[in-house]
Amino acid sequence: MASSSQASRAHPAHPNLAFRRLRGSRSAGEFATAVRRAAREIGEQVSCDARYIGRVESGEIRCPNYAYERVFLHMFPGLTLTDLGFTAREDVRGRGRRAAPDAPEARTPATPFPPCRPFDDGRPDSDSDSDEESDVLRRAFMTSGSVTVAAASLGLGLASGSGSVPAQRRVGEAEVGAVEEAVRRIRLLDDRHGADGLYRRAAQPLRAAYALLDAGTWSRRSTADRLHAGAGELAISVGWLAHDSGRLDDARSHYAEALATARVAGDPGLEAHAFCNTSFLARDAGRYREAVRTAQAGRRAARQVASPRLLSLLALREAGGWAGLGDRAACEQSLARAHAYFEQGASPHDPEWMSFFAEPEREALQAQCWAALGDFRRAAHHARRAAALQDHRFTRNLALYRAELAADLARAGAPDEAAAAGEQVLALLGDVRSSRIRTMLADTARVLAPHRRAEGVAAFLDHHATATRRVSRA
Repeated sequence: MASSSQASRAHPAHPNLAFRRLRGSRSAGEFATAVRRAAREIGEQVSCDARYIGRVESGEIRCPNYAYERVFLHMFPGLTLTDLGFTAREDVRGRGRRAAPDAPEARTPATPFPPCRPFDDGRPDSDSDSDEESDVLRRAFMTSGSVTVAAASLGLGLASGSGSVPAQRRVGEAEVGAVEEAVRRIRLLDDRHGADGLYRRAAQPLRAAYALLDAGTWSRRSTADRLHAGAGELAISVGWLAHDSGRLDDARSHYAEALATARVAGDPGLEAHAFCNTSFLARDAGRYREAVRTAQAGRRAARQVASPRLLSLLALREAGGWAGLGDRAACEQSLARAHAYFEQGASPHDPEWMSFFAEPEREALQAQCWAALGDFRRAAHHARRAAALQDHRFTRNLALYRAELAADLARAGAPDEAAAAGEQVLALLGDVRSSRIRTMLADTARVLAPHRRAEGVAAFLDHHATATRRVSRA
């Protein structure tokens, strides 16, 4: 990845005067509030603030991500992105022009994280299941080489394969920005394709980021804070890839690393995130008491963040722990708290990583609670809502919610509906690689095996067996 200075020389920022005119007499903060309100009107969730508006108007953001694009076009019907002063997306991403074989840029070595759209409101989406950018990013990430290559992509200049940096290396905007962008790249790829195959590659930039923390020096406290936060978020992202691909011990280690980083930096937001993911992991590992305790610890840290949605998610994590312990009353109390916090709406203080937490995810987490308590019909109701509400562009979550629906229906005594939901998951698994989802589907197949005569069940079982053999040979 080019440094910030290199990028600015290649694409100098030009003020977006058209967008500034559309803001009119409103302050940047007032306009950001209008953007968030418009997002809610169409079911989007963006963490827009005055800083984001300033970045757009200065030309730093040449093209918004898809969520912001939908919001802006909703706010100004009849206008295009170009009318709003943005650069065409294909020009930002480099699709519009191909370098000739002997052009200087054609000889630039590929990096694991090629340029893509700015990512300012959380996880991005894409136009379709065959979106070209997702495929390019996935191939670039999957074919990345050694730690040296990963470090180069962060602009860290590490010694070959050593995972170390020169003593007292000066850390600036370029290095910190590259660490933050690595987090966004990983989340983008996970959204589209799931964790399997990404985990080992993602560990490379993580090692580079922590090597920089160990050996770097910085002139400003804000730079140090951002690097600690970026490294911690990177550890959580890599931990999630480990979690979703079934490497639970590795995930636990990465989350602990992030928690330690948060404590050293005095970063309550990062601490809450680490506890949130640790609680989720503990629940999946059957350590339900730990799931409750870590969710409660996350809630204490989150009180300093001023984000009701973060408190809502942590309450749902706690509810999952209580459900695993079979304590229905405590689970329902946590669910009630989660609903109350969620209904307070989005906040400018919502962390960037929480953009996934909208109505579909809330429904899915409730489904998991009721399933753990043995109320599978109620669980299926929430899982069906999660799948129905989920934007189809978020392929991995769509597959996950449908897999949960299939599992709940199978145990609720609706084998035909379960088989139909299972078939929908199989149709998505060509694009999504997640051990967690495959394990859920395998469990559903085992539950449905005695019901082969029910409509659609035999076909599903045969299709699942074929898909399983295909994965085993890969």
